[in-house]
Amino acid sequence: MKEEEIIHKRMNDINTFQAHEDELCLRGTDEYGQDFTIWFDSYDFLKWIDKEQIEYIKEQLTKYIKTK
Repeated sequence: MKEEEIIHKRMNDINTFQAHEDELCLRGTDEYGQDFTIWFDSYDFLKWIDKEQIEYIKEQLTKYIKTK
């Protein structure tokens, strides 16, 4: 039985945001400076990223900034 490979990527520089019909696109460069694009289902993205998640992200970023 073959193990499923998990892909880990970092989007370092988001330079394009696009929403079209039922899709959301973020484009930028990865950790190696190569172009990188990720597509999301818009409905699922909005359902998952709500006010609570945005507030949590802000809190975590604020903690990180204060330690630098």
